[in-house]
Amino acid sequence: MTFDRVPIVEAALDSLLTDARDAHPGASRRLSSSDPLHDGTSLTAGAAIALFEDQVVSRQQDAAARHLKQTNRSFYTIGSAGHENDAVLGAQLRINDPAFLHYRSGGFLMARARQLPGSTPTFDALLGIVASSDEPIAQGRHKVWGSRPLWIPPQTSTIASHLPKAMGLAFSIARARRLGVTNDLPEDAIVMCSFGDASANHATALSAINTARYAVQIGLPMPILFVCEDNETGISVPTPAGWIAATFGSQPNLRYLFADGELDEIWEVAQDASRFVRQTRRPAFLHLKTVRLWGHAGSDAEHAYRSSSEIAEVEARDPLLRNALRLIELGAATPEELIALIDDTRRRVAAAAEEATRRPRLATIEDVVAPMAPYHPDLIAERGAQPVLRKKQRRTVFDGVLPEDSSLPNARTLAGQINAALTDELARRPELIVFGEDVARKGGVYNVTHDLQRRFGAGRVFDTLLDETSILGIAQGAAHIGLLPIAEIQYLAYVHNALDQIRGEAASLQFFSSGQFRNPMVLRLPGLAYQRGFGGHFHNDNSVGALRDIPGLILAVPARGEDAARMLRGAVAMAAEDGRIVIFLEPIALYHEKDLHTDGDGGWLTDYPPPPALLLPGEVRIFEPDASASRDPELLIVSYANGLRLSLQAQRRLAHEHDIAARVIDLRWLNPLPFDAIREHASQVGSVLVVDECRRTGGGVADAIIADLAESESRSRLRSVRAVDSFVPLGPATAAVLVGLDEIMAAALSTATATARARV
Repeated sequence: MTFDRVPIVEAALDSLLTDARDAHPGASRRLSSSDPLHDGTSLTAGAAIALFEDQVVSRQQDAAARHLKQTNRSFYTIGSAGHENDAVLGAQLRINDPAFLHYRSGGFLMARARQLPGSTPTFDALLGIVASSDEPIAQGRHKVWGSRPLWIPPQTSTIASHLPKAMGLAFSIARARRLGVTNDLPEDAIVMCSFGDASANHATALSAINTARYAVQIGLPMPILFVCEDNETGISVPTPAGWIAATFGSQPNLRYLFADGELDEIWEVAQDASRFVRQTRRPAFLHLKTVRLWGHAGSDAEHAYRSSSEIAEVEARDPLLRNALRLIELGAATPEELIALIDDTRRRVAAAAEEATRRPRLATIEDVVAPMAPYHPDLIAERGAQPVLRKKQRRTVFDGVLPEDSSLPNARTLAGQINAALTDELARRPELIVFGEDVARKGGVYNVTHDLQRRFGAGRVFDTLLDETSILGIAQGAAHIGLLPIAEIQYLAYVHNALDQIRGEAASLQFFSSGQFRNPMVLRLPGLAYQRGFGGHFHNDNSVGALRDIPGLILAVPARGEDAARMLRGAVAMAAEDGRIVIFLEPIALYHEKDLHTDGDGGWLTDYPPPPALLLPGEVRIFEPDASASRDPELLIVSYANGLRLSLQAQRRLAHEHDIAARVIDLRWLNPLPFDAIREHASQVGSVLVVDECRRTGGGVADAIIADLAESESRSRLRSVRAVDSFVPLGPATAAVLVGLDEIMAAALSTATATARARV
């Protein structure tokens, strides 16, 4: 394979071979490898040449990617050309300083890999470019910068979405150590996160930087180095002159440093930045000036928005040209040596690229999805059972009263059951942390986390600022280093403010790292509708469609308290064992409900099931027909959450008033849906009614259930009742748009009657 010589060769180094001695008299001075480039710098000649080689390798990889794309043998051409001075950070930071990288950080990765003997970063990068399954991190699923040995979690290409979890990891380093949670990071580790100047404007970036500053303000350590690689352009949109410095140059609790100029000057500024973060445990913002060569990506027609003179001006600022001149000027290398180095790297990269094209690619469904959603129910059940506190220890945690104490009333509401289960899980899992808005001192808006901070301390149960993006970032970062987060987003509707932190980042990590990185978590979401005297659409959000759409995500929706306790244990065990992301959606309207059919009947109170009892996906609950029904079940009602309570009320009325026997299934799990159980019970009845409290068009699960029954050639008559496609209004008007008991009764009677007529 051959490809065009890179610009520094064409434009500069050939002429340097004849002109350098006359233009740069210092070039006759020859430095040894261990000599500093000049007085006042810690960058030695040997380290500078190594940096230059890593930068050239990165540039040659970009050239190879474009050549492979032109010959239809690769798929990814967003390069690092012009950003290669980030290699300085790759050389300075330790391998166990976690790095969350911008997609133009090729120089950083090449320099960092030099610290690990035996690594093959060039070949690995080219395997990613051609989407080969032999690539070590993503195995052909995406072209990402990532390496488990180099502590570089792979990032997706979503703008700035990696900043919150980088901040969350920095937030969690000291906390994990205080809680005795072991990981492979030293006590003085710092986190580095790089991004572009256009990305710095994104709300996600601003959220992470704001929270880092906020942490310092309240006295928490935040050892993170934000690195803005400023090439003055976002695809075709120029960044205003001075914008990055004006925006981040004088923010409280954020040290700002500007790096531009010669390689050794950038080296010193970068060293000052990392030293500050490491020693003070406070955040810094390194503003690294770069240029963007060759357009945004291979498909970007740069001439459409830049004139030829503008492109030429940018190319004249090529950092590799400047660095080569500097090395020659200071006597670290001769022009001939640099030409030889460049020719050698070209040959090596070309050979590696050719070999990469011969390597296998993913071909089957099984291969593609293998790391996305691991599930080992036997191991999960085993983990869920251990360690269980002895009764005396549990009694102490529960202030002398155990939830299952036979001498005391044990019936609890849904909220009480979740609180007890959280207490048990915190008591027996030292790595577990619980956090969110108002969850600690207040005990939650609905009192679900009452007393947890008092029992377990502020290190394990703590309040956050009002920012869903940062809450989810903290959860991801904490999970990266061995903590097991249970984060609360105060209302279901609020999760949409930060949904990409689940969709684009948390849920995709195992997929893009082939299981080498994971961020297990349980996300508690109070939600759904039917609250009395409170709400409007933000507090009564009746749609789960956006959550069910996320690949690999588990969505648990308990309706009854005893199920909630066991499902929460299952959720925690799935996260701990398989690294899963579990949404635990809690129906607010059922939190403090006590009755089922009549006031005072206590039909919605349940006894607390002590550990290790748990529930896992696929396990449904069956409510057989009311005893007053005289016949076998002829109608199956499938529902969940508030719909389950309404369905049980309908079940009783159908039996008492119409002698219709109905069996009710509580789905419990909305992702994955328990299709096998639904099919089995549907085969035993003539009619199936799906009671879905979410919105009709894509908001809930009725579509999927009915489609599955139809495709499995069910002979049952199929029908559903669902909420209106409307936001939930305030006050009594909610009854106009939500599923109600009368609507369920009408649908059940119509379906059962039609089935009876068909049989006749």
